[in-house]
Amino acid sequence: MVVDTGGNGWHIGHVSLKGELVRLQMRKKKVPVDHKDIRNILRVATADDIERFEAAQNLELGTMFKARSLVEELRLKMKLSDVEYQADRTRATFFYSAEDRVDFRDLIKRLADEFRVRVEMRQISLRHEAGRLGGIGSCGRELCCSTWLTEFKSVSTTAARYQNLSLNPAKLSGQCGRLKCCLNYELDTYLDALKDIPQVARPLQTAQGEAFLQKTDIFKKRMWFAYRGDNNWHMLSAERVREIQALNKAGEKPDTLILPIVEVAPAPSVQDHVEGSLDRLDDKIKGAKRAKRKKKPTTSAAPTTVQPKPTATVPKSAPSPKPEPKPRAEPTGVATPTNGEARPPKPGRSGSRRSGRSAGSSDAPRPERPTPRFDPRFRNAAPPAEGGSGPAPGNGSADGSAERTARGGRSRRGGRRGGAAEGGSPTPPPAGS
Repeated sequence: MVVDTGGNGWHIGHVSLKGELVRLQMRKKKVPVDHKDIRNILRVATADDIERFEAAQNLELGTMFKARSLVEELRLKMKLSDVEYQADRTRATFFYSAEDRVDFRDLIKRLADEFRVRVEMRQISLRHEAGRLGGIGSCGRELCCSTWLTEFKSVSTTAARYQNLSLNPAKLSGQCGRLKCCLNYELDTYLDALKDIPQVARPLQTAQGEAFLQKTDIFKKRMWFAYRGDNNWHMLSAERVREIQALNKAGEKPDTLILPIVEVAPAPSVQDHVEGSLDRLDDKIKGAKRAKRKKKPTTSAAPTTVQPKPTATVPKSAPSPKPEPKPRAEPTGVATPTNGEARPPKPGRSGSRRSGRSAGSSDAPRPERPTPRFDPRFRNAAPPAEGGSGPAPGNGSADGSAERTARGGRSRRGGRRGGAAEGGSPTPPPAGS
């Protein structure tokens, strides 16, 4: 928007607020409707107006450097911070800051001759200067004075003391070189919280000595004290500090700063009386499992003395006596060779099994096994005569079966023949064969 500047040309501005909000803001700022600083709007800015305004803005940086060189030549105690051109390039405003009053009449003449414009000098404070230049604060955000803060209130070091901040100028000052404006933001909250904190003007008197205040947490209402020459800090509540102060005022000294902790047994609830504990079944189950896991105690046997057996001295040349073979019980139904005849050799399969069993057997006699079942196919077979030379006449099948039985073979059904021994010893052939 093109705005009238009151007879000194025109300038370009933009609309930031409209409607009923404008009236509310003017009432808040206490600005009357017919104020002299309110300018008239001429027209909507055109493309040519915006182009001329941008060209004037491009001249501001070079003009500021040239003006600073003139200030150094005239040796004026002032700091030139910013230059702003009007949109029609008929006037230029120079913003500066200075501690004392400065006579800049010669400076204005030289600036007017140099730039051919009307010169206006405006003094601003350091906070306004930081707001115009902008920047990033120690909090990491853009400066408040350059974004939303328009009214600057005085800030003192008392605000820092109330908030327990270290009085370090490097940390408390902002980019403007003055105390940070944000120190006033939480000051009211700290003042309300300090009402519950006792004032400690003198050290606390105890039987162990004097305790001096070291630190205070305002919002948690905790205070730290330390004895003279002791680096250990003792944390006390605000109520405990008041108690010690009351005792000191009465002429008494407590033994220690901290009261001894007394453990109070929790009172049983109504639910425990009526329903009992909900964990009672879990405790029983856990107790039973623990009892099962416990190992049974081993009974220690009484020590027995082993007496050495008497041994007889035997010469090395004497032959060692051979152990006599033990008689082996013969199974029933098995023929035993007589007349000094040698027992026939055992079959390979039966002999290996028999030898393995006899090697690992003990001295105790084995129980007798049942007699092998009789095969009905050999029912008609007649036993050979003791003095005969062969099998009975007219019975060839019986002769072949008997021969197979004598060889220690197996029947078709998987069992041993009736005539063979259990250990695999075949029936000896008849006499005279």
